[in-house]
Amino acid sequence: MATILLADDSPTEIQILKSALEGEGYNLITATDGEETEKAFFGSKPDLLILDVIMPKKDGYQVCRNIRSHREFSSVPIIMISSRNRESDVYWGLKQGADSYLGKPFSAGELVARVKKHLG
Repeated sequence: MATILLADDSPTEIQILKSALEGEGYNLITATDGEETEKAFFGSKPDLLILDVIMPKKDGYQVCRNIRSHREFSSVPIIMISSRNRESDVYWGLKQGADSYLGKPFSAGELVARVKKHLG
């Protein structure tokens, strides 16, 4: 069973992510700010990270760059999610090391498809 870290500062968004993924058999853990996300990521070593861009303490771009700076975590897929979904936002997220970028709002089916694609 794969472990997925869900990082978003909105309790509503966390619940949406959980609802979409709970029935798929994944082990889900959560974090609500950038620093907590890094602590949870390095502590639990999840198989995939779903990362909001706009969060307190450290934004998703900073978290993504920090994770990618550690060679041993370079293959962990990161799916960025954000209400900032202009073409330049998507470009910047992928440039920071994200494997995929989903603009909010997104469908549960689209999220699950991306997760399955990255987890194989």
